[in-house]
Amino acid sequence: MKMLYLARADVERVAVPMPEVIHSLERMFFEKGMGRTEMPPKPGIHPQTDAFIHAMPAYIPSMAVAGIKWVSGFPQNLNKGLAYISGLIVLNDVKTGIPICVMDATWVTAQRTGAATAVAAKYLARPDASVVGILGCGVQGYSNLEALHCQFTITCVQAYDLDPEKSRVYKERVETSLQIPVEIATSPEQAVRRADLVVTAGPILKHPTPSIEDNWLAAGAFASPVDYDSYWKPEVFARADKVFTDDIAQLEYHRQAGYFQQFPSNLFDLGDLVAGKVPGRENDAERIFAVNLGLALDDMATAPLISRRALELGVGIELDL
Repeated sequence: MKMLYLARADVERVAVPMPEVIHSLERMFFEKGMGRTEMPPKPGIHPQTDAFIHAMPAYIPSMAVAGIKWVSGFPQNLNKGLAYISGLIVLNDVKTGIPICVMDATWVTAQRTGAATAVAAKYLARPDASVVGILGCGVQGYSNLEALHCQFTITCVQAYDLDPEKSRVYKERVETSLQIPVEIATSPEQAVRRADLVVTAGPILKHPTPSIEDNWLAAGAFASPVDYDSYWKPEVFARADKVFTDDIAQLEYHRQAGYFQQFPSNLFDLGDLVAGKVPGRENDAERIFAVNLGLALDDMATAPLISRRALELGVGIELDL
């Protein structure tokens, strides 16, 4: 019995294109909306303030994939030159339960998070959306923009980060790799105003001090807070026309753990949206949020793309069980 091991460099070498990840996640959300997936809310431990280590199991029968991600997020790592997010993904054979692949989770976490935003935006943003506001110029700030770039004709990015050097590096990377002009914003307000699509991608904080005011978000805008409610004042969510999440049960689980304490209870599920059970955008003036928490199902929809291609390319190391 052999198991494939893929280090971070192996996963990045395989690098499945973002459109494939988006397509796989959209298929997964349809299955979720039809009630054909299995995923308990992710339990976690919290060794430090605002740090977490989560266990994320999931099963998607139609894709014949089952497994778990063991992932951590430690904001203090950034001051040590270490990654904020790290972890491992284990894939199991759905017929025997035997582990068949272990891979670094860094690339998968970044790409599937951006892809989930793009899936939500496909149904909830205006089709002519072209200006993107990015708050947090790190890994997620880039992957979410990359994914949105696959779905929309983006003409401008308004980028803000607490660290001006990160904003400068982000601008250079985006303009070189995606060929989209970037305006460096000097405040959160400057990044949000005029934006059709807004992504906030800072650290996830249990007791945040949000800065984004209600009147900054334009009519017709779509917003994706991948950092939970850390950037947004409660009244912005309260006055939104619609608020979606990738999993209502998981959001309620996090609410009980101390997050989302001032958050609307009238939520819609992204899986139900993709499955056609609830309406998406109904007019060009609606302000709509997709608060994607990050699902184990996202990882299970993405990781097999990597493992299959790695086997085809001969990438990775086979280990004895």
